[in-house]
Amino acid sequence: MQYDGTVRMAQVLFGGITKEATLEMVPHAKEGDYVLVHVGVAISVVDEKEAKETFQYLKEVGELDELNPEV
Repeated sequence: MQYDGTVRMAQVLFGGITKEATLEMVPHAKEGDYVLVHVGVAISVVDEKEAKETFQYLKEVGELDELNPEV
């Protein structure tokens, strides 16, 4: 693959923390969309219900603890 030197990036809000993620795998993503991010790469666009359910699950199993250094 050849790239022109630019990579589509987005700021994503997750648990009150803003991080950057590349949008190369989801070129159709637009501002306001919910995206599933893995190691800094948005891998799919999801609907709001799925996003909230996934966030709640991660919260319940303690996967969000690392976002808050006070925990």
